[in-house]
Amino acid sequence: MKKAVTLKKNYEFARVFNKGSFYVGRYITVYILPNKQSTNRIGISVSKKAGKAVVRNRKKRLIRESYRYFEDYISNGYDIIIAARSGESVPTFRAVLKEFKYLLKKLQIFDQEKYNCLKEY
Repeated sequence: MKKAVTLKKNYEFARVFNKGSFYVGRYITVYILPNKQSTNRIGISVSKKAGKAVVRNRKKRLIRESYRYFEDYISNGYDIIIAARSGESVPTFRAVLKEFKYLLKKLQIFDQEKYNCLKEY
């Protein structure tokens, strides 16, 4: 498993939030902005409104794992921020995975052909 390159600085997050495009789902919101690199950089954001520390960390783990699951099928060269939506309830992993795939397709950065090709074997 390769280590994902992460966004760490506030100005990096602000640039993607202000200049990028986004789609909103029930549990997560995905923001993207093309970068001039050959790799994707990922940032995960969970507000304090999402719940206490245990709930926030659970949501972060679900988001991180869903990104890792689809990492090979996402087009390269993007800064991606995945923000958890507010709400005390924690969604299931299957729900987050399904919604993340749907939002990536809406943003047109999901490679469906590669996904279908590898799923057949």
